[in-house]
Amino acid sequence: MGKYKNPSRRDVLIGAGATAAAYSMGDLILPNTSLAAMKPKKGGKLTYAILTRNSKHKSLKTAKHPYQGIHIRTKNVYNALTWVDHDIQAQPEVATKWEAVKDDQTIWEVDIREGIKFHDGRDLTVDDVVSSYNFHRDKKKGTSFAKKMLAKVEKAGPNKARFFMKTPNAEFGWWAAEYRQVIMPAADIDKIGLDGIGSGPFKFANIDPKRSVVYEANQDYWGEGPYLDNLEVVYQQSMGSAMNGFRAKQFDMILGIDPAMVPQFEKLENTTVDIAKAGSQMLAVMPKYEGSPFMDKRVRQALTLAVDRQKIIDIVYGGSSAWLTNDTHMADFNEDFLPRGVVRDVAKAKKLLAEAGHPNGITLPTLYYSSYYPEIDRVFQVMAESVKEAGITMPIELKQKSGYRKWRVEDKKKTRKHRFAMGPVGPRNPAANLFRMARPTYNESGYWHPNPKGDEFIALYKKAMATGDQKERRAVYHEMQRILQEEVPTFFIIGRRSIDVFRSNVHGWKAHSQSWSGKFDTVWKS
Repeated sequence: MGKYKNPSRRDVLIGAGATAAAYSMGDLILPNTSLAAMKPKKGGKLTYAILTRNSKHKSLKTAKHPYQGIHIRTKNVYNALTWVDHDIQAQPEVATKWEAVKDDQTIWEVDIREGIKFHDGRDLTVDDVVSSYNFHRDKKKGTSFAKKMLAKVEKAGPNKARFFMKTPNAEFGWWAAEYRQVIMPAADIDKIGLDGIGSGPFKFANIDPKRSVVYEANQDYWGEGPYLDNLEVVYQQSMGSAMNGFRAKQFDMILGIDPAMVPQFEKLENTTVDIAKAGSQMLAVMPKYEGSPFMDKRVRQALTLAVDRQKIIDIVYGGSSAWLTNDTHMADFNEDFLPRGVVRDVAKAKKLLAEAGHPNGITLPTLYYSSYYPEIDRVFQVMAESVKEAGITMPIELKQKSGYRKWRVEDKKKTRKHRFAMGPVGPRNPAANLFRMARPTYNESGYWHPNPKGDEFIALYKKAMATGDQKERRAVYHEMQRILQEEVPTFFIIGRRSIDVFRSNVHGWKAHSQSWSGKFDTVWKS
């Protein structure tokens, strides 16, 4: 029978620690007879399947660029300044140290690790860091985080870079780990990254755009590993085809399985199911414009109180692989997470609707969603059924994934009109999570701003980013979450924990809450 490991349970994590929770009870009781006695073995090929295709991965011309990859490929080929571990904490990677040199958190100095070589044999230097970040902050080609936050970067010594932020950023270490902000060999803006040369544990070997990528080991990797000779990622169109490939031993691993499939995988010989501490959330953007029912805060409050999230968790996720959201982007295991005081209250939801002029209930606009996750249909069906108890009728409709995001946020006339629609969000650090609601014209909040509470929220965000002390920042984060729970600018349906499945001869892998931060450098096969 397959092992079933669930490191997401809070009591296990708190009592035994994240590392212990990743192993079976036998591993903990008899360490000399299990993983503790096993040394990594070099050699072999590992093939893993994914169920989410990157639409940007279109041609060989750009397929090696870190902005265009399939799934978590950036961590296979490239390194960033920092890495986000399984506890969503920033860890050193290319950077060995980072510190604010001004109390207002606007200037940071970063020590660059010596001894790192790119795949072509060149030494990674501070010049490569500066060049890479000049690309990342480029107005046309860069990544949103760097464009919005970084004013300039300069060489401050033989192995030191200095970052000048546009605004204070007390959580620089987490920001530097963003999956696109990798370090590439210095080059012109129009050429950097296209050759696919990084400093990561694997190098590109073969690419079939939109379908698969094969990597080969970087024998000169500066860190531990890699132990595998080759690594391959293959896109699968359905959970069924992925499972058939796993049964046929075509795949050693599937990342991000349907939670309903857990019992089936548990029954397979020599198979391990691993649940991450957290994962992505499903949110519903509530449009706020003249004539929209969501202009009234009481309607928004009633909706979040009417949904039976626990029923969704029990029916769709087997009671363990999802969490009760708190109407923010925060994941529940994080110390900065502030639980809602009341999770569900149908009577209060009815009272709020009556006060808002809907004593006989309300029919909401159609809630649209798309097939981002294998189980998504079941989530929305249970949700739509549960809100009926509060007198809320909420039609739901599945839309094709192709072009879905553009369709739901399109605003040709600049009227700020958009659809009542679901969007997926991944877990990040508290600042990045809460920043999503602090952007005045951000679609995810349903254009909540401007309003007094929104202005207060933005002021608190700015205060947190200028606060160097972590405990003091946490107090501010809690204030911000209380505002979101009261205002409900966006309706967070459910948080789903990432679930990976792999063969028992695969070692060194652990499901990651941030799927893009998973690393294969220490993975090996026995």
